[in-house]
Amino acid sequence: MNLEAFVLGCGGMAPLPNRHLTSVLLRREGELFLFDCGEGTQVSLRRLNLRWKKITAIFISHTHADHVTGLPGLLMLSSQVERDDPLYIFGPPKIAEYIEESRRVLDMYINYEIIVKEVTEPGVVYGGEDFYIRAFPLRHTKPCYGYTLEETDRPGEFHPEKAKELQVPMGPLWAKLQAGQAVENSEGTIVQPEDVLGPKRSGRKFTFVTDTLAFPAIANEAKGSDLFICEGMFEQALMESAIEKRHMTAEQAGHLAKMAGAGKLGLIHYSPRYTDYDLKNLLREARAVFPNTVLTKDRMVFPMEYVD
Repeated sequence: MNLEAFVLGCGGMAPLPNRHLTSVLLRREGELFLFDCGEGTQVSLRRLNLRWKKITAIFISHTHADHVTGLPGLLMLSSQVERDDPLYIFGPPKIAEYIEESRRVLDMYINYEIIVKEVTEPGVVYGGEDFYIRAFPLRHTKPCYGYTLEETDRPGEFHPEKAKELQVPMGPLWAKLQAGQAVENSEGTIVQPEDVLGPKRSGRKFTFVTDTLAFPAIANEAKGSDLFICEGMFEQALMESAIEKRHMTAEQAGHLAKMAGAGKLGLIHYSPRYTDYDLKNLLREARAVFPNTVLTKDRMVFPMEYVD
């Protein structure tokens, strides 16, 4: 099962010619999940040829303009095609008001159902048969949430030789055992899945954090993430400014990734004060703490593979 993240925009505060505002799309098989929707989101969706009409749910961190200004256009764009399934939108208080007022003032034509759910406390906000998306509070100048998508454990590896030893004939019964169902063998004895399967294997995990002070609970939420997308808005020399504006530095993001035991850290939401050349300073500071750090760029793709 494929799981991959597409960075649609990596900038913060103001868009730049080659840096749209923060937005990340996660594709998991046929489902698309959008995290924040900054200005320029539609452009990257088009350039990556992503099937934006298949977006299942949108998760907004907070209602500052650089994280939601792409949302009205995306909602109107989705009305240009047939859509049978509802679009879910999650975010902190006022996200419902923002969407409602945008629809009213812009006189939007919407031909599909939009279900808005405001997040007021940590917990699971969306899920499927084998995964869930959890929201957790951050510390910014207004209510703000991070999100993590985590897959449930997968069944252990199937050992056909054990199934043969237990007189389970090859075919549909093997499939049932792999699906976690007990079966009856050719001698009428019940064979349990654990008799032929190895230990359970972990799923994959993705965490999205932006616009917050750094604090240890973030690392707890991001623990074990295969990909940790985290803001690195400033370099250490501007720590005072970061604290004042309730943001974090790239080095702090590196510390959080290290504490979380993440597989990879992708820095995002850079201050527009940094040119593309200057961004190397942020990367250097984060890598000094967490070597497997990359600077995200617009339209960069991160595949996430199973560890085993």
